[in-house]
Amino acid sequence: MRRREFITLLGGTATSWPLAVRAQHGERIRRIGVLVGTDENDGQARARLSAFAQRLQQLGWIEGRNIQIEYRWASADLRRIRANASQLVALTPDVILSVSNPVLTALQQETRTIPIVFVAVTDPVEGGFVASMSRPGGNITGFTPFEYAITGKWLEMLKEIAPGVVRVLVIGNQANASWPTQLRMIEAAAPSFAIKPIEMSVGDVPEIEHAIQSFAREANGGLIAIPDNVTIVHRELIFKLAGRHRLPAVYPYRFFAVDGGLMSYGPDTVDQYRRAAEYVDRILEGEKPADLPVQAPTKYELVINLNTAKALGIEVPATLLARADEVIE
Repeated sequence: MRRREFITLLGGTATSWPLAVRAQHGERIRRIGVLVGTDENDGQARARLSAFAQRLQQLGWIEGRNIQIEYRWASADLRRIRANASQLVALTPDVILSVSNPVLTALQQETRTIPIVFVAVTDPVEGGFVASMSRPGGNITGFTPFEYAITGKWLEMLKEIAPGVVRVLVIGNQANASWPTQLRMIEAAAPSFAIKPIEMSVGDVPEIEHAIQSFAREANGGLIAIPDNVTIVHRELIFKLAGRHRLPAVYPYRFFAVDGGLMSYGPDTVDQYRRAAEYVDRILEGEKPADLPVQAPTKYELVINLNTAKALGIEVPATLLARADEVIE
């Protein structure tokens, strides 16, 4: 997406902001790099980045006046992620917004000095991105979307919406550094719900199709999609296959349920982009990533798509509907 398109998305121009706000950061142009692991045509991803840009504008950072934002997209392609990471670092931006574990891995390999603020990165300590949540150290900080205990909630909600489920296909991408830990947590929690997890790493369309089709040959199955660029980019395919094989499924983010998935339980991702903009602001004002603590979500959202439930022949329990933050009809 071109910078001009993002300004249009914001629904206004720099002239709509008070002169005092626009002037507070001076007139020197700062450069912000943004590297996203998903597809440029993903409307949900654009909405999240629009929230990021809007918050920057509210903080006095005006595109074309005192900041220039360089956007790069990768469509869940690791080679494109690495190439775009190299390109962004070569531009020597003042700060980079990094979206997802694979993206942050690529950026970390390219620079240990340019400040990086991340979102959608699971377990940044285990992944070797930061020294600790409270004192990150180095050039990286940001916002993690999950604490691993959430994996037990995915199993719990899947069992509640579909009590007959005894097998669960867990799909994700083993290239994601958080994959092993998430699997261990699911395996540890599964016996409490009388569920057998079956894990399959997927990296492209044929692998997704094979994983779901082969799993669905046996009855009483369900599906959990681990958050990753691959499951995000190909979520519509996953919805289609889950519907075809009548698999109840739980997804990690609200936009999965909005776009047609049965149910999601996860953080408010848009809010994390706004908060990331606040960290970018603080870094541009002279603070160091090493001194800005990594923050976890304070609230998780349960979203249920009743249209999808109806298509799957599922009657959602009233107790689950009562707990939902949003019901899509």
